[in-house]
Order: sequence, then C-alpha cells, then structure tokens
Amino acid sequence: MNACGLIVEYNPFHLGHLYHINQARLASNADCMIAVMSGSFLQRGEPAIIDKYHRTKAALASGVDIVLELPYIYSVQNSDHFAKGAVLTLNEIGVSSICFGSESGDISRFIKAQNEITKHRIEYNRILKVKLSAGLSFPEASKQAYREIGLDDLALNLNKPNNILGFSYVKAIYDNKLSIQPLTIERTKNNFHDIAISNPIASATSIRNELFHEGKITNKIAQTIPAVTIEQLEQYYHHASTWHHWESYFPYLQYRILTMSEDEVKAIHGVVEGLEYRIKKTAKDAHSFEEWVRLIKTKRYTWTRIQRMFVHLLTNTRKEDIEEWLAKPNVPYVRVLGFTEKGQAYLNQVKKNINVPLIDKFNKSNSPVLKLEEKATNAYYSILKPTNRIKLFKQELRSPIIL
Repeated sequence: MNACGLIVEYNPFHLGHLYHINQARLASNADCMIAVMSGSFLQRGEPAIIDKYHRTKAALASGVDIVLELPYIYSVQNSDHFAKGAVLTLNEIGVSSICFGSESGDISRFIKAQNEITKHRIEYNRILKVKLSAGLSFPEASKQAYREIGLDDLALNLNKPNNILGFSYVKAIYDNKLSIQPLTIERTKNNFHDIAISNPIASATSIRNELFHEGKITNKIAQTIPAVTIEQLEQYYHHASTWHHWESYFPYLQYRILTMSEDEVKAIHGVVEGLEYRIKKTAKDAHSFEEWVRLIKTKRYTWTRIQRMFVHLLTNTRKEDIEEWLAKPNVPYVRVLGFTEKGQAYLNQVKKNINVPLIDKFNKSNSPVLKLEEKATNAYYSILKPTNRIKLFKQELRSPIIL
C-alpha cells in the first residue's frame, strides 16, 4: 500500500482541509492518507480550539486513514523544528510522499530554493547571525538572509506563511536524506491570516474568530466546515463547556509568573536574552493575555514567538527538558491517535519496519518526551471543571479511535 503524508493542525477541520486531502490523494496516487497532527498546543503557540481526539474523529470521517500525534517537543516550535518532527514521524511510518498546501503551488520552486540554500549554507548562516545580532526577529532575519543569497530570484515568496512551512518541510526531507517525494497544492480562496469569513473555503483563523465572537456555530461558520466538524465542536463543548483560547489560561499563566523567580523564568524553553526581566515586569500590569503580549512584543520578539514561550511557561517546560531532544536525528516514538479499517491494514503492513516505539496511549513508559506530552495535556485541560477534566483526560489512556 502506498501512503501520502499530511502535516496538519485541523483547528478546526474545514472545507479547505477537505480540499487538501482530496487533491493530495490525486497528486500522490496514494492508497492511504496519513496525517501527523499537533496535539494540545499548536505551532503558533495557541491552544487547540477542541482537543486532539475530537479533531481526529473529524479527520477520519473526512478521508484521512491514520492520524498520528506530533509530539509536544516539536509542535510548539519554529518552522524548522516543527517540520523536522513532522517529516521524521511520517518517514518512520513509511510514507512515499508528503503533500502540503502553499501560496506558491509549484513544487519546483521549493526544490530550487532548497538547492540554493544547500549551495550557500555557510553564507546563509553567516548572514542570519548578523541579522539576529542586529535585533531582527528570526523570521525577518531568515527572510533577509534568503534574499541576500539570491532566493528571491527563484520567485518563492517566503513572506507567505504556508510557503515558509512548505520550504521547511522540503528542507527537512533533503537535510535528512529521506526518500520522500515532496508535493504541493496551491492554497485557494483565502489567506492564512484572514480574520473574517468571506467565502466557504475560509481560514481557520476567521472561523475561530467568528466562533469566539458569536459564542456559537453561526450559519456563516456552518458554510465553511463539514457536518462532522459541527458535530465534533458541539460534542466537545457539551463535554468541556468551552472552546479553548488563550484568555481562559491568562489567570493561570499570570499566577505562575508572579510566583516564579527570575532564574526560574529564565530556565524555561524559549526565554532568552534577558527576556525574563521583561516578563516579570509586565506580569503585574497586564489585564488580559492580549494586553500582556503587547507589553512584551518588540521588533525582535514576534507575537508568535511570545505565544510559544508562554505555552512553555504554562507547561513548565525547561530548556534542559527539551533542547537535547530537538537535536536528535530521530523522533522518540510514533503515537497513533486513530485509524480507519484501511489505516489499520496499512499499520499491520509497516509496523515491523518502524525503528522507534509505536504507541497509542499514555502508559508507564519512562520516555521523558511522553511525560512532557502528559504535562502539556494536563495544562490544556486545566481550565475545565474537575469532572470534565478527569473525563476528557481518560481518552489518553484508551486505545486509538477506530472508524
């Protein structure tokens, strides 16, 4: 059986994601579609609107055959670490291709860009270091470094978020010398950061904004998501009495910072260059999560970077807990969240060839990475009432979802 990999968050699953699955199946001619999905917290440093299990059910009902969990150590990271974790996970499970959405829609541009950066790697790293020393954020410094080694001439716009992620996926494939074919389809009808719904294929950002603003699934939202997503959103709300967003975590996060020393804040992954002083200083003055981010934000520290740092503060993830794992050449395990009958047949076919533990639930494993996952999950459910929190956490102890 031939498998195609998808790197996803499904926050929530919408019609654009359905389009991506169908087009990826056509482009790859794959028998089995495998998605590696962020769990409780996402790449841009946000809590998922509903938990991983309800998002898994929506994906399995919409054409995905296997859903894997991207470990927390990769899911809340910059694009390179995020891509490395996702690509290596899909490689372990034996995919022959990975298909991603991009603003470009032309895979040859990504491959040309990858060849150029390989050719000019030393110069790129030198320029990047200079730009970072000048106070630029990593995304801006890397864009300028790309431009100075000539990537602009290849017509791959690295100001676009999906192009940036796609380029990181291709780099991860080439840097790790994997026999995976990269494929891309053009993102259609909307932009990643669109904040308002303007047509049925809408951005996840605009759908979440509408949901938070209105407090319910409106007709406008219903036109952008499959019926199964409506069902899973409603089911999760019934169990949890909320959809997750940062403001719900604000009091917990503020309490943590106010009771931590500066040295304890400094030890957290993502806190660098004396940022602990700025975090402590602003903690007393902020009245909301959004206000707090604005008080910390500078040209160097982007909104996304601050959000990721706050996730690690919320979960008490220290530098020593995570950084050695990010440097390793392989993922610590492959975790299955759910599968269809076809997905189960594929797993039976490939499981003997997987070089790392294949797991499906929290257990008594001594894996430090799995323990970090458990901490992140506990932090994610911490805003819920105890009975709801306990009930939802039990999902982590059960076998995978089978559709």
